[in-house]
Amino acid sequence: MDIRKTFLEWPVVRQLTGSDPLGRGAAVQSKRSRSLEPRTTTADRMVQSVCPYCAVGCGQRVFVRDERVVQIEGDPDSPISRGRLCPKGSASEQLVNSPRRATTMLYRRPRSTSWERIGVEQATDMIADRMVESRRKRWQDTDEHGRPLRRTMGIASLGGATLDNEENYLIKKLFTALGAIQIENQARI
Repeated sequence: MDIRKTFLEWPVVRQLTGSDPLGRGAAVQSKRSRSLEPRTTTADRMVQSVCPYCAVGCGQRVFVRDERVVQIEGDPDSPISRGRLCPKGSASEQLVNSPRRATTMLYRRPRSTSWERIGVEQATDMIADRMVESRRKRWQDTDEHGRPLRRTMGIASLGGATLDNEENYLIKKLFTALGAIQIENQARI
């Protein structure tokens, strides 16, 4: 198959001799690009979401086909981002579809050199048990003068910028309820 173009098929020639002198339409389209169709038109449904990267909370439209995310775009109905996304937000489809995405819990036993897969229930129970034990061991009910403290210095939280405002709000409430006073977020540092 000969893929060489003739002089008359060059986009600049089509632009100058056709009905598209500014090169914003048919003059710049190839046969292949004319046959393409947006991934959004082939989606089964669209789900509104919030970008997971920072605390701004930009709105996203997530397009799904066959229970798989096929495209993510800015949500024009969002009062925060009005349809715009930063480069990270635009590429967040890769968070879901990356073949390197972690989908199982990994645990490395003390002094072990390898990781083992464990269930979500087991991992959750291990984390909860350790938090309760750390809170109990480091609990400070009062100071040396008898003034109430009701806090623990055995638990701290450092949130990340991939959490949205709602997630950070709930984490702050959880750690405050546990008595932690060392609560910080990477986005604020």
